[in-house]
Amino acid sequence: MTAATHSTLFPQVPDSADAVLDGLDPEQREVATALHGPVCVLAGAGTGKTRAITHRIAYGVRAGVLHPSSVLAVTFTNRAAGEMRGRLRQLGAAGVQARTFHSAALRQLQYFWPKAIGGSMPRLVDRKIQLVADAAAACRIRLDRGELRDVTAEIEWSKVTQTVPADYAPAAAKAGRESPRDPAEIAQLYAAYEEVKRERSVIDFEDVLLLTVAVLQDRHDIAEQIRAQYQHFVVDEYQDVSPLQQRLLDLWLGERDSLCVVGDASQTIYSFTGATPDHLLDFRTRHPGATVVKLVRDYRSTPQVVHLANGLLAQARGRAADHRLELVSQRAPGPDPVYAEYTDEPAEAEGAARRIRELIDSGVPASEIAILFRTNAQSETYEQALADAAVPYQLRGAERFFDRPEVRKAGIALRGAARFGGNDSLLDDVVDLPSQVRAVLSGEGWTTQPPAGSGAVRERWESLAALVNLAQDFAAAKPGATLADLVAELDERANAQHAPTVQGVTLASLHSAKGLEWDVVFLVGVAEGMMPITYAKTDEQIEEERRLLYVGVTRAREHLHVSWALSRSPGGRPSRRPSRFLDGLRPGSTATTGRATAGGAGGIERGIPGTRGSAPKRAQRVPARCRVCGRTLTDPGEMKLMRCDDCPSDMNEGLYERLREWRADQARSSGQPAFCVFTDRTLMAIAESAPDDERELARIPGVGMRKLTRYGADVLAICTGQSLAESTDQD
Repeated sequence: MTAATHSTLFPQVPDSADAVLDGLDPEQREVATALHGPVCVLAGAGTGKTRAITHRIAYGVRAGVLHPSSVLAVTFTNRAAGEMRGRLRQLGAAGVQARTFHSAALRQLQYFWPKAIGGSMPRLVDRKIQLVADAAAACRIRLDRGELRDVTAEIEWSKVTQTVPADYAPAAAKAGRESPRDPAEIAQLYAAYEEVKRERSVIDFEDVLLLTVAVLQDRHDIAEQIRAQYQHFVVDEYQDVSPLQQRLLDLWLGERDSLCVVGDASQTIYSFTGATPDHLLDFRTRHPGATVVKLVRDYRSTPQVVHLANGLLAQARGRAADHRLELVSQRAPGPDPVYAEYTDEPAEAEGAARRIRELIDSGVPASEIAILFRTNAQSETYEQALADAAVPYQLRGAERFFDRPEVRKAGIALRGAARFGGNDSLLDDVVDLPSQVRAVLSGEGWTTQPPAGSGAVRERWESLAALVNLAQDFAAAKPGATLADLVAELDERANAQHAPTVQGVTLASLHSAKGLEWDVVFLVGVAEGMMPITYAKTDEQIEEERRLLYVGVTRAREHLHVSWALSRSPGGRPSRRPSRFLDGLRPGSTATTGRATAGGAGGIERGIPGTRGSAPKRAQRVPARCRVCGRTLTDPGEMKLMRCDDCPSDMNEGLYERLREWRADQARSSGQPAFCVFTDRTLMAIAESAPDDERELARIPGVGMRKLTRYGADVLAICTGQSLAESTDQD
């Protein structure tokens, strides 16, 4: 469950730019008001990074500094992009593009393909396995299912690191990768895979990025067109960018520095895909003038959970560990983490299911509980244990909510009822919105009680139940809302991929749990050989496994259960031991050799003035603030006066009348309307500030260089009490 769905589902849109800043802590507010890049936000787990950057975008839009269509926010998953769009909509900043790297690149590639390359764009394949299998057959190399998957992963890594087939072997050796087969064979398969794609006129997801990069490098006119469209960039989860994604980002930016990046090196868990935290850690080196804001106030987890998370990283080694952030919990104390040891894996699963059954019976919603494991292969044991305990569950990484067939059918039924409900006998005896939704969805298979057992029938019911619950929340938040209003809300959520909560315990791998959070988390299988995983050999790989466990720990808001089994199956030899990462942290254990680093405190580091790079410095817009009360001004008329309309004016009335008389003379002599000389607002601003010289006069909105040249001497003469004749004589 995400933080977005855990908070108020239907918040009121802030009524002003300043209202967007309400509720932000000092560091988050610094992020939100630092509207000109480069800005680097180092954000620990649970510190509100998404809140900070969405409020930054919304504040810039609402203050008139950023135009919605000029902002491109990129992240790594459709869920994260959808959540960002949903939050921006709730903050009154609809229209901002929030996409994944691939989605943004694909959109640009589709648009510019006819101009840059000509003809129709090749078909995009979403799965490589069959193409890799065909390439292996062409090379007369036999691959089993596991090897197919591993070779596919190597091809993906090669492409995101911009490694061509001929260079695979030395590149893999340099990166310390253990190739699933002989590196020469991998290179041969990689080359054959590319040939198969060419023959069939198809491209894969990595090609989308590679081709977009190639177009932007070769066609400067297209690059400039995109740069004219997008002038402000925000990159979430910046520790996960690959070299190819960084190259694309550099091309989007050009010579500009209007960039805000957000990340946490301690949550780098995708290096096997080519991701590297080096871009985040080197950001200040590449941008010496950057503002760096550190977020360490943890609003998600209790002090007990945060203490364990900090303890895990205190023993870490390597460059990411040197830049770790010491989290400070902002929540009330909670229960200590619970550690449990079992004889075998089925017993561990049964123990977790039994405890979850107790929690649900005590009132904890099933949707607020998760079981997290290292590999997807561990899922089946827990699915069976939960089914035996009559506990509903959902598998993370399944089909997106609004793409499910039952949800699509339910949407059609609700839309039809909204249009023609007066002729529907199902709605004859219902008056309120939740009752209408229950009546309509009863025809789609929803019942007041869930079906017994698990499987597809239960999953369909859970989807419909999520829509029923959403209708109840919507009606409570917006009394008087109609069925048509709910359908419009569902359409907006579908576009933003902002799914309602499905009632069921979440089963997920640690990798797929990134970015999510629950009240109760069960970390299972935390034993040597699984955490760290057996094939993690190098120091870098071991440290990534530690960071993966850190991500798992920081998913828990309040209750954390950590368990391991001494053997895999009943009756097996009890040869396993708890993970080394728990040494010194779980009761009765002692710390292994390590070093406790000081950790990073929160705060703001200003950039070095004048070191933004070689790009010419452009004038930057900043939020206009009332010089009387300090409120952010968005109305153009108020911005000219630099004060709110209802704030007291210190205008010199006599000066204002003399300026009006002068303006009337100018208008008559030039044969144009008076406002073409200066508007009333500009005259009021001049009369309020009474400038002494051209520099002060030029600062007043509405006085451009042309008008300063034409009218400046007259206006200054009037402001300083001279007659226009005296001014002319002095000139």
